[in-house]
Amino acid sequence: MARILAVTNQKGGVGKTTTSINVAAGLAQAGQRVLLVDLDPQGNATMGSGVDKRGALRTVYHLLLGLSQLADVRVRSERGGYDLLPANRELAGAEVELVELEHREARLKNALAGVAAEYDYILIDCPPSLSLLTINGLVAAQAVVIPMQCEYYALEGLSDLVGTIKRVRAHMNPQLEIAGLVRTMYDPRNTLAQQVSQQLESHFGDKVYQTLVPRNVRLAEAPSYGTPAVVWDRTSKGAQAYLALAEEILSRNKGALPAAA
Repeated sequence: MARILAVTNQKGGVGKTTTSINVAAGLAQAGQRVLLVDLDPQGNATMGSGVDKRGALRTVYHLLLGLSQLADVRVRSERGGYDLLPANRELAGAEVELVELEHREARLKNALAGVAAEYDYILIDCPPSLSLLTINGLVAAQAVVIPMQCEYYALEGLSDLVGTIKRVRAHMNPQLEIAGLVRTMYDPRNTLAQQVSQQLESHFGDKVYQTLVPRNVRLAEAPSYGTPAVVWDRTSKGAQAYLALAEEILSRNKGALPAAA
């Protein structure tokens, strides 16, 4: 069965979608069967995967509202080497429409249950908010990957996110855990970044991934070409960091298998 990871942070601009796309492509390059779910109405993960969100006839919106089956929504990211459930601005309307539906927090979980055996990893790119869409992602996931910048406001937001994860675990998804924190846009010359990084390691221990993702222009450029950076410029520092992160996620999961059994 697939390892389902929700990539989330309610703070925008922390590299959440960049992390989702490049980890998905990195895992695919490592021979894993990967499904990326774009749960953000902005549809950035869709566009960054080389799929035109404006031309998508069926999206996650239709899946959550029960208007389409997953097989009719799923498309292939040829450039990324993984499958994708695309999103566009229609998904913003799902927030209101889901309120009146039964099992509204578990719509994504139920939709993914039928294909979990087809994949090794399912990554869910959540929107930058603690919304009903994000709750769907957290209920569907087994664990959470949290990308964050090493700055003061990021620490403030992290405490809110951890509180939300605890509430979801207590009431809706008992198995939910933090898979790890990813330090993104890291500049080793910045004293504050070093201090925040040390605080994270001190408080979260081995929950902090060893891989540091640097600020890198190639990571910023790749989405405009509709290609993950690990494919577009594999030798860049940013791409190398995400390939290392994908390997770290793989090794941690393999290490956890005996305990889970």
